[in-house]
Amino acid sequence: MKAAKLYSFTDIRIEDIPVPEIGPRDALLKTKACGICSGDVMPWYIEKKAPVVIGHEPAGEIVAIGKEVTTVKSGDRVFTHHHAPCFTCRFCRRGDYVQCEIWRKTNIIPGGISEYILIPHINLENDTLTLPGSLSYEDGTLIEPTACVVKALKRVSIMRGDTVLVIGLGIMGQLNILLARKYAAGKIIAADMVPFRLKKAKESGADEVIDISKSNLIETLKDLTSGEMADIVIVGPNSIDAMKQGIESAGRGGKVLFFTPAKPDEQLTINPNELYFKDINIITSYSCGPTDTADALELIEQGIVKAENLVTHRFPIEKTAEAFRLTAEARDSLKSVIVFE
Repeated sequence: MKAAKLYSFTDIRIEDIPVPEIGPRDALLKTKACGICSGDVMPWYIEKKAPVVIGHEPAGEIVAIGKEVTTVKSGDRVFTHHHAPCFTCRFCRRGDYVQCEIWRKTNIIPGGISEYILIPHINLENDTLTLPGSLSYEDGTLIEPTACVVKALKRVSIMRGDTVLVIGLGIMGQLNILLARKYAAGKIIAADMVPFRLKKAKESGADEVIDISKSNLIETLKDLTSGEMADIVIVGPNSIDAMKQGIESAGRGGKVLFFTPAKPDEQLTINPNELYFKDINIITSYSCGPTDTADALELIEQGIVKAENLVTHRFPIEKTAEAFRLTAEARDSLKSVIVFE
């Protein structure tokens, strides 16, 4: 089978490798589509895993199951998460699945951008979801990224009427807008410097957009909120500068969500009293767990998130490197998907 293996950010090869052999509790997925995650195009993040078969947003058809498998059958259309928790450790008991040691050690084999994927039994049992007939495989590729947003908005406890600022309007920024609107945000303000993405933000439900290549973010936000600033600030870019702007954008009692990690060599310096006396909380949100993927599937079934509105580019596996370059450029694209025959 063909698989896309990354050796460095500028060296992605399509290689012929053996189809994985499943065990008695595993399943084999014939991949139909796999999204490219914006996190995968952070060179420092992905290259530390190299060489690696890239991609972790697959959807496809079950074509073989082990003799002990009862949760799926051949012919089922499914999404599978690349990590799955044990459900029994102290982190899982608190619902903090991404801190589970099993969650961190699990994976799909060899990776998402491959013609076939072995789904290990724990992934199969603890975070594999059947796709309803009404949804496409491309819809299925959006379950994991949508689930990351579901988890993030749970962590910031978004409330009806909140003023939400979303900084960075790639696919994750658009999903944050869509879900903030679903969760009854009062006003959604979106900021970026790419006209294509600013336009898409309005289509996704943003009330106002700020082109930060032309306007000062903080001053414009003050004008748009009569000086109150934002109740929730979602910082998308993996940038210390963006994080600092996010903190400055929060109003009294506000929350700042770091949706993406910073680069490894960056340090964030803050004035703790600025946070303390304004009661501003900094919150992080890393990946997602099974409860989040289940909620995400429900939102996609409801039509809140639609592949037809968010997938802007489709590529065959042979053009994976081109799809990665397009995603990394962060310009006139949102979601790129590798499509399999």
